[in-house]
Amino acid sequence: MNLQQTFEHLPLNITVDNLANVKEIIFCDNKEKKCIELKFSQGGITLRTNYYVGVDWLKKNDTAIYVAPKLNEETKETDYFQMLFSCMKHSDISAYSKDLYEIKFDEPYIEINQKQDLITPLLMIRYLQVLKSVVRKGLKKSYYRVEQNLSSKIKGKVLVSKTLKQNILKNRPNKTIYNFEVYGVDSIENKILKSALKFAEMYLAKYRQFSDYFLPLISFCKPAFHEVDDKNFDLHLTKQTKINAFYKEYKEALDLARMIIKRFGYNLKEIDDKVVSVPPFWIDMPKLFELYVLGLLKEKYGKKIHFQEKANYGEPDFLLITESEKIVIDTKYKQLYQDNEKNRGRYNSDDIRQIAGYARDKKILKCFGYSGEEMENIVVDCLIIYPDQRSFEQLPKLLKAQPIDQFIKFYKMPIKLPTL
Repeated sequence: MNLQQTFEHLPLNITVDNLANVKEIIFCDNKEKKCIELKFSQGGITLRTNYYVGVDWLKKNDTAIYVAPKLNEETKETDYFQMLFSCMKHSDISAYSKDLYEIKFDEPYIEINQKQDLITPLLMIRYLQVLKSVVRKGLKKSYYRVEQNLSSKIKGKVLVSKTLKQNILKNRPNKTIYNFEVYGVDSIENKILKSALKFAEMYLAKYRQFSDYFLPLISFCKPAFHEVDDKNFDLHLTKQTKINAFYKEYKEALDLARMIIKRFGYNLKEIDDKVVSVPPFWIDMPKLFELYVLGLLKEKYGKKIHFQEKANYGEPDFLLITESEKIVIDTKYKQLYQDNEKNRGRYNSDDIRQIAGYARDKKILKCFGYSGEEMENIVVDCLIIYPDQRSFEQLPKLLKAQPIDQFIKFYKMPIKLPTL
């Protein structure tokens, strides 16, 4: 297998001859979101990456591509797991992470270096956050059937064939095998959750660099499963069993648990040290940056930050609504807005039109508390937040410190992404 490596939003160094049978790769079946796109010109065809990182097949079972984050520096790598943990520690934010990634379990797995495996820690963090919510509410009890070899008791249905083989033929006439219902936490749903928790614990033991993110969550969740017996649980049953989800968190936790178990091929021994086999996956980096910024805004402004309010056309990322400030805020995962010699004074006209449209949308103006003729004379502040590794990780005191000079009440603000 040939593994091509490149960075997001850069052209690939692949010749035209090698492009036969290569197709564009789209994210979550959305034709507007292209992980890998074909660019046609007079000079031929080139492949170009966009703002997605991951690994996938360019030619199935022949040539794969690994797309790394472009914002990595020569000496420091962006700590995407800290970004994930930072935003997902807010339960209301973690619910928006479903569209953050795509995993193609039905495709052939691809061998990569363990450090290139971004999807497994993402799954683990998301799963443990949801499992924490489940544990807080308490593991649900239900009726489930068990088999026991009992003496001098009558309970449930007698399993005649098993009793003959295991008791009568072995000269144990005082014992009978019964099948009966029990009410408790040792259900198949909880066995699946505990099995995935064991995978997470094994993963943590192998890769200690993730301890800061996983260990507190595992320590919180593990005691809740002490009455759940998974010693003889066949993990392959997760493929066959139809799960009766008790409530929203249970359903999502079970879906994620199955993903984790499937990711490791239903075998704990598949957790390796250096080289790992992973299904093709993609992570939406603008979405991750948006959620990371949302976490920072929530920590500073709390409920004064409104996320993805419905406009007449589209949804702005955030609205800041206080007595003194009303701002439309949008994240742009682009280096274009960085204040250096190359980019000074530059902006993307589509970004400006989009955010200006939100600031004039009547539904958004109503969210700010404006109505009637009052809307006609209002110019709402607009802010673009973008990544810049020369800035600070925390939000500055003044959100509107850097104006975009070409426009009225338009501002930009850099945020440094955490690094390893």
